[in-house]
This record gives sequence, structure tokens and C-alpha cells, in this order.
Amino acid sequence: MRCGYCYNPEIVRGKGKLNINQALEFIYSRRKLLDGIVFSGGECTLHPELYPLIKTCKKLGFKVKLDTNGSLPKRLKPLLDEGLIDYVAMDFKALPDQYKKITGSNLYQEFEQSLHLLQKTGIDFEIRTTVHSKLIAHDSLKKMVNHLEMLDYKGNYYIQPFLNNTPTLVPLPKSKGIQNLSSLSTSKINVVLR
Repeated sequence: MRCGYCYNPEIVRGKGKLNINQALEFIYSRRKLLDGIVFSGGECTLHPELYPLIKTCKKLGFKVKLDTNGSLPKRLKPLLDEGLIDYVAMDFKALPDQYKKITGSNLYQEFEQSLHLLQKTGIDFEIRTTVHSKLIAHDSLKKMVNHLEMLDYKGNYYIQPFLNNTPTLVPLPKSKGIQNLSSLSTSKINVVLR
């Protein structure tokens, strides 16, 4: 994906890489100091060594959280099936009709497949959306809540306002604050500002 508001443009552009040995060395050095490890990105499920790296973390006793955009359900499924993940935070980037504009990709169906996988496993997970006011309007947020309900999602839906003055993948104008979030909650979905 190429979300314009991406906070990790250096990762998306392929800079700042650690090799697996460096990552493992760091993880081993943090045993008994940390309780858990978060795999994030860009999109961490793209990395070919993610599965063995997570397996190693679990063997060392770490809890594992995965931050994902849900674009690779085939990579997510074995991690879920084997109980290698303790918590997932998945980004709901946009509704199907805005998905390509926001992400630069045609991966909406994969997001839905990943959501269904998470719902089936019973794992703790959350759905969240980063909102830039020029990209997602308040009425779109209401439609997104309704869409999640249609997909049988229940629970908290976290709205993360875009942070201005942060380096991003593409230059963006200043984003306005988010208003009236309380009006977006339903009987099944609690909209929470983060």
C-alpha cells in the first residue's frame, strides 16, 4: 500500500532495515525486560521471515501483537491457527469505493477476509482507522461504522486522528480535528477516539 498519510515512509521506501540476526540479537537481549513484542510496518506480514521470527518470540515467552492492514490473510491465517499471536490491531483504511484512493491498492477484499479470520478465531483484536480530514470526512466515518456492523463486527472501533507536522509518504495539508464521534457509536460498535 501507499497510504499518503503513512507515518513510516522510510520503511515503505525500504530504508532503515535490520537483518534477521540483528533483530534476534535485540529480542534475546530484551528477555526478562519486556513482556511483549509488536510487529508493525509498513506491513509486517510482507516480510518472509515473520513466521519464524514470531515463533522464536513465543518460544522465548513474549506476548506478540501484530499491527496489520489485513492485506495478506494467507500469511495471517497460519499465525492465528497456531496461536502465535496474542493481539491484533487491524487498520480499516476506507470503504470499498474509497479504498484505492486512500491506499493506492485494490486490497479491500483481503481486508474483509482478514477480518473474518479474526472473528472466527476468538483472538483479541481491534479495528482502527487513521483519519485525515481531507481524506475521510465525518459522513464517511458513519458509513464505515455501518459497514463494520454489516460485517458483524462488534466492540470498540478506534479512530486515530492524523497527527499534523509528521513526515508522511506524500505531503498533505493540515488535518482538522475530529468532531462529534459520540454520534457514531451504535448498539454494537463503540467508537473511541485515540
